[in-house]
Amino acid sequence: MSSLVFTFTTHPPAPPLSLPNPISIFIFIFFPQMGSVSLKIGDGTARFKSATVCSSAVHILMLFSVITTNLFALYAFTYSPKPNHHQIHFLSHHHTHKNISLISEQVSLILREIDSSQKKLSQMEKQLLGYESLDLSTPNIPTELKLFLQRNQLPLGKDSRTGITEMVSSVGHSCYKSMDFLSSYMSYKPNGACPDDWSLGQKLILKGCEPLPRRRCFAKVIPKVGLHPFPLSLWRNVSEKIYSWSGLGCKNLACLNSKKLNRDCAGCFDLSNGNEVTRFVKSRGKNDFLIDDVLSLGSGGVRIGFDIGGGSGTFAARMAEKNVTIVTSSLNIDAPFNEFIAARGVFPLYLSLDHRFPFYDNVFDIIHVGNGLDIGGRAEKLEFLMFDIDRVIRAGGLFWLDNFLCSNDEKRKNLTRLIERFGYKKLKWVVGEKINGSGNSEVYLSAVLQKPVRA
Repeated sequence: MSSLVFTFTTHPPAPPLSLPNPISIFIFIFFPQMGSVSLKIGDGTARFKSATVCSSAVHILMLFSVITTNLFALYAFTYSPKPNHHQIHFLSHHHTHKNISLISEQVSLILREIDSSQKKLSQMEKQLLGYESLDLSTPNIPTELKLFLQRNQLPLGKDSRTGITEMVSSVGHSCYKSMDFLSSYMSYKPNGACPDDWSLGQKLILKGCEPLPRRRCFAKVIPKVGLHPFPLSLWRNVSEKIYSWSGLGCKNLACLNSKKLNRDCAGCFDLSNGNEVTRFVKSRGKNDFLIDDVLSLGSGGVRIGFDIGGGSGTFAARMAEKNVTIVTSSLNIDAPFNEFIAARGVFPLYLSLDHRFPFYDNVFDIIHVGNGLDIGGRAEKLEFLMFDIDRVIRAGGLFWLDNFLCSNDEKRKNLTRLIERFGYKKLKWVVGEKINGSGNSEVYLSAVLQKPVRA
């Protein structure tokens, strides 16, 4: 049988020691019967006889030692020490505390930014809405305005009935946004004649400065000559000299009647031959309701009412013929509406639609409105107006919507949904078309609604 020989030669200079191949060691240990092993050192040779049972055990032990040594070496190179439980707890607590501190700092920074933004937003909102207090220390504030807004303590202290301790004058909050106009309006000679500046006051009202501050001066007096007694005054024009034409484009009634001042006032100052003569007593279409028909719908009778944006006061005049008192709200937009209404012997109210109605709750038997309900702006603005209308109508009272122009179908649907929220009973409801001056068809809504009794 052939023998496996490992030879180590020792010639100077001695070469590096050549170790046996691991495969050879494996054969040598597990197959000792294959022959002897001869180790040749220098000129001599050392021979080992075939392995015995005892030597095989030694060989196995050697192999085990080699394998174990290599495993330990491999473990030593790949081992990564892990911290014990105490170290893990300490490191975890340290990192957690560090992370919490970092998060707390970030949250605090965010909260400071939010608080700063809210303050800036609040300041901007005050400036936009005009809720900022009037600074009466400003040099250009007129003395009369300072005196009017000055708080006056009650001489006997707190009033036992009202609980107030001082008298405070009211002025529209948006006046702050129109300080130039307001200063001009309050610049006058006390106890003298007021400037002829009613148009300036109306500009302030239209800018939300309502109510206007009171003034200590005498308003311009225009002699009211030639007024007719009631009820003749309802349908007879008077001299044009009794009206104030300052600040207006037209200077006479003929000029006004030649213009369409708004959708509800085209020739509305003509009380002899115009549409006003037949309005409410003669129908020109299915959207035109007659006063007698509407009055017959009222439960409990109709005695007093409110006409919103009533033009020249024709609705109030027709209702006066039925012994019903009507208050007509209007501004003098392009015409002396309030003076004309008063000359007819009915009640004018110089008030914008942005102002809360100066009436107590549930007092009117009927409220009439045409296109004055079309106030524009956001939907919430119309909602505020509708809720104020609902507030002053008594339960069972009538809300007469007269020829409201629906410029588009969406507008009509929105108004319909809004009205339905109030739960009114629909006594009359007509949607019809009319041809305008340009020959185009327009959709109008007319309705008579009855306010329900609410718990």
